[in-house]
Amino acid sequence: MNTTPSTASTALDQVRSSTVGYAVREEWQQHYADGKGFRPLGDAERVLLAERVPVPEAGGRALDVGSGTGELAAYLGALGYAVDAVDFAGSAIERSRQEHPDARGVRWMRLDIEHDDSAGLNPDGYDLITLRLVVPFLKDRSRVLHELGERLRPGGALVITTPTAELTAKEQRDIALDEGEILQIAGGWKESARLDADGLAVLVLQDVGA
Repeated sequence: MNTTPSTASTALDQVRSSTVGYAVREEWQQHYADGKGFRPLGDAERVLLAERVPVPEAGGRALDVGSGTGELAAYLGALGYAVDAVDFAGSAIERSRQEHPDARGVRWMRLDIEHDDSAGLNPDGYDLITLRLVVPFLKDRSRVLHELGERLRPGGALVITTPTAELTAKEQRDIALDEGEILQIAGGWKESARLDADGLAVLVLQDVGA
């Protein structure tokens, strides 16, 4: 799934938008209300997810954090997961329902994973938790990722998909993670793998540390 630097740079341009400097829910609310989005879910990502985190034989449950317009959540549902798709922008949830009316097994929820009461999430945990193009925007990154890790069932995985600073323009640095940040995140887990999906870094993390 490797790609040439020129192809990766072109692909990452699709991630970039007017999100630079977004800090509050209202700005994201307007972003989605204006019809904006992010880089579409690519074939490389689809294959990676299907191969690396297949649905358990007895069925599985997934949590898609920062689900945006719902493309990833709908795909996970198509794979066979029962999915809780959460985003803190109501306009994102509205668009998800409109754009994926036939999504199988997906529950759309407005939820701020950093600040809201998460009592509405599945109390029995998840086999897969995904954060696609989300982690750079988290303010309290370590706490949130650790708390999500505590929600994983035995053998479950947390998958982070993110642009890297190396392939991102300086003025849009806030949408990406640098190598130090990636290493710091991976270091909090007992098992980690770093993969590539058309220029995006994909971290597959299992068994969160104490």
